[in-house]
Amino acid sequence: MPPVRTILCFGDSNTYGAVPTLSRGGGHRFAPDRRWPGVMRRQLGSGWEVIEEGHPSRTTVRDDPIEGGHKNGLKALPILLESHMPIDLVILMLGTNDLKHRFASTASDIADSIEILARAIQRSEAGPAGAEPALIVVSPAPMQEVDRFAEMFLGGALKSRQLSGFIRDVAKRTGATFVDAGTLVESSSIDGIHLDSDAHRILGLELARVVQAVMPH
Repeated sequence: MPPVRTILCFGDSNTYGAVPTLSRGGGHRFAPDRRWPGVMRRQLGSGWEVIEEGHPSRTTVRDDPIEGGHKNGLKALPILLESHMPIDLVILMLGTNDLKHRFASTASDIADSIEILARAIQRSEAGPAGAEPALIVVSPAPMQEVDRFAEMFLGGALKSRQLSGFIRDVAKRTGATFVDAGTLVESSSIDGIHLDSDAHRILGLELARVVQAVMPH
C-alpha cells in the first residue's frame, strides 16, 4: 500500500474559508467540506492528508501594524513546516492582504515577497527524507474595492490584477507549479475579497487536478 502523502495549504482567509461579509466581526467560516482544501481532499481520495493552515489577514512577509505582527506569513511558515513534516507538497496562496493601503506595496513587491516564502519552503528540508517539498504557487483572484474595505484596500484592485503576471514569473524562477486563481474564480461582490462557496468548489477541484498532475501515483 503506498504511503499517505501530506499537502500543506498555506494561505490567508481564502484558505481558512471565510464567508464573504461586510461585518466587522467576521469569524464566519464555511464548513470543512465546502472550503477548497476540503473539496480538494475529497477529490483526491484516500492516500492524501491535507493540512489547512489558512490564517485570516495573513500577509507574505509584513508585520501588520494594526492587526499584529503574528499576521506575518514568513514568521509562521518555518514553524508550520517543522510541525507538519514530512510534507510532500505545499500549496502557497497569499498576497491579497499585502494589497492593503497601509503597506504601500507594489504588485512586484508582493510577488518578490512570495518568492521569499517559496525559497524558504524549498530550503526547509521539510520534505520526505529531508528533501524539499514540491510547491504549487497560486496567484489569488483579483479583489474589488467594496464598501468599508474600499478605503482599507485603496488602490488594491488595480494592483491585484497585476499580480498574476509577476507571480507567474516567481514560479518560473523557483521551478514551482503556477496556478492563476483569477482565471478560474472571482472574489465575491459582497465584500470584494473572499471566495463564495461555488468559487471554493471550483478552485478545490482544479487544484486536485493539478496535484495529481504534479504528483501522480
